[in-house]
Parts: sequence; structure tokens; C-alpha cells
Amino acid sequence: MRRIDLKKANVARSNTIRDINRQIVLNYVRERGPISRAEIAHETALQRSTISLIVEELRVEGLIEELSGESTGGRPPILLSLRTADAVAIGVDVGTNRTLVATSDLAGRVLQQEQFETSADSAVTTRNIIELSRKLIARNNGTIEGIGISLPGLVSAEGRELFVPTFEWRDLPLADDVSRATGLPVTIDNDANAAAHAELWFGRPEIREVRDFILVLVEGGVGTGIIFDGQVYRGENGAAGEFGHMTIGQGAPVACASGSRECWEAFASERSALARYRNLTNGHGSLEITFQDLIDLALGGDRAAEAALRETARYLGIGIANLIRGLAPEAVIVGGPIVRSWPIIADDIRTTVEATICRGLPSTRIIASTLGPEPTLMGALSLVLASKFSVSVV
Repeated sequence: MRRIDLKKANVARSNTIRDINRQIVLNYVRERGPISRAEIAHETALQRSTISLIVEELRVEGLIEELSGESTGGRPPILLSLRTADAVAIGVDVGTNRTLVATSDLAGRVLQQEQFETSADSAVTTRNIIELSRKLIARNNGTIEGIGISLPGLVSAEGRELFVPTFEWRDLPLADDVSRATGLPVTIDNDANAAAHAELWFGRPEIREVRDFILVLVEGGVGTGIIFDGQVYRGENGAAGEFGHMTIGQGAPVACASGSRECWEAFASERSALARYRNLTNGHGSLEITFQDLIDLALGGDRAAEAALRETARYLGIGIANLIRGLAPEAVIVGGPIVRSWPIIADDIRTTVEATICRGLPSTRIIASTLGPEPTLMGALSLVLASKFSVSVV
């Protein structure tokens, strides 16, 4: 049972049940569409008249549309599907090297995408975000309803950035500046939290149906997004999930963002894998190699590249085992570009977890992200899109 927080509780109004039923119908259409009214009635036990009223409301709002199903000999059934004709959201994924700005439809399908090199000068990056956002808004004739932004740093629950260590950005009014310049609401969150949020709402069914999981985001650093009871757990001032800086050893191949060679990020990030490859090849031909290049080499049979990735995977497994011991999630999801090397690293991660975890603890599934190569972009988009499908209750 969840205790009511009297500081945040909203008194239930007469339309609360109606709002909940509305979101139930909308989510059946989102997850199982095309679907008929009769199927929704059978699954939910809602009255057909109630469903018809809700469907008409959703159709007028432009959230769903009617399609003709296949006839089985009589009149073709009328099926319901999300309306995906227009772009409705902009997602901004601020990365340490590049920033992606994209639009998506209601189902989370990316429609248009632009990018620029992220500048350490916050004013330059903000200006570029505003410029591309305005461009996409104009291109879509007023159908964009909101902007989501993911950042590689601490973000408070109120949406004010606290700290982006790579660029030494502190307390920047990015959300306010972008909202004021575009006239649209802006939601902002940490990149790992945003990616976990996207897995919850737009991942494959085997992940969407999990209520408690941890997403481990492997990029230049290592971040984690925590989902408890179907919602992101942020902690005080949004500081939860900074497991990338837990101590797991000494003498890592690189230093973390804070300068330590003892934390998980220093052992299990993309940078650590690249450093291992340079050590294994004595630096020959590896000075300009990217992490994507490293994966390509490993998939092509390069033994040094494969060894560097597998060693990185073992350290990922050590950190994941610590998360399982402390939080006992239903699943741990690994996300980021490293997922492309899953055939190489999956067994090493799982073997390390099994060897490290305490006996008697329930088994935890370890899954590769289903969001593709840009989970943080999907995370940014989900900050806008999920508001269409959720309802706030006490």
C-alpha cells in the first residue's frame, strides 16, 4: 500500500473515475491497436456506451482514428488506432559530443531529425536548440505540443538543471529559455532517467510490463535510471541513480568525470573500453578510433577489440550485481551504443552477475534495451508523449 503524501495529494473530484477510464481506453488503443470497441469492453468490463463516449472524445481530440478491419463475411469491423499522421513532440538529446533534435508522432516514431556539435558554451548550445526547435515547429504547421530535453547530468524534480559535469554547467535556465523562445511547454530530465522512462512507455512488451527495473546507460560515462512501481525514482533533488560513481575497484584504465579511477564509470564506460583496446594494441592505429569503430572491429573478428569489450562487460556485470543486491529489481536493462555488441558481451555480463550475486536471491533478467541506438533521444520524446497516456491520481 502506498501512503498518501498530504503535501502533494489532490482531492478526488467527480470526474476522476472518468479520467482514469479515458486513459485506460487510450492505452488499450496504444498498446493493442488496431482494436475494436468490443475487445476493449471485453478486456476492461467497461460498458459499451461508456467506451463509445470516450472513443468519440479521443477521436475529436485527434488522438485516435477509426480504421476498417477485415471482413469475415459480414460487415467489416471498425477498429481503433492511434492517430499518427502528425508530429506532436520534439525531443532534444544533449550529448557530450553532439545534440540531437527530432520530432515524433504520438506512437514515438521519429519523423525528422537534426543535429549539431554540442558546445561547452551553454549560450551557444541553447541558441542552437532554439533555432532547430523553431525550424521543426514551423515545418509542422502548429501540430507540435511540447518539447522534452534530456541532459547528461543532475536535474532536479522541478526541472532545473543542477549540474552537467562535462561542461561545468550549473543551474542553467535551459527549459525556461527554450519555452519562452518557442511558446511551448518544456520538460527536462537526466538522460538515464529519460531513457528508463522511454523503456517504460515505449519499450517492447517484455519491458513495458515490468514495473520495477533499472536501466544502465553506457556512454562516455555510466548512468542509471530507476523505475519503481511504474514510475521514475528521482530521490532528493533528482540525485538518485548516480551509481556510476560507486567504488568497485582500483586502477581503472581511465578516470571518471570526477577524476577517480575507482568508480564503476571508470571501469565500464565506452572510454574504458577504448583505453583497453589501445593498451592491447600498444596504441597502433587506435588513437582516432571511436567506440562505434571498436564495435565494428569486434563484430568483424578483431580479437583485441573483442577482448576490450568483454573485459568492459565483466565490469558492467560487477556493478549490475551490486544493483541487484541492493534493489532487487525485476529486470536490469542495458542501453546505449554498447547494445550493438550484445552478441559479444551478453554472456560475460550474465556470467559475472551469477558469479558475484549472493545465492538465494531471486534471479533478475538482464536485457538489452529495445529503444535502438539513441535511447536518450527516445527518452526526451517520451517526456512529452507519456503525458498523453498517464493520469494523475492520489
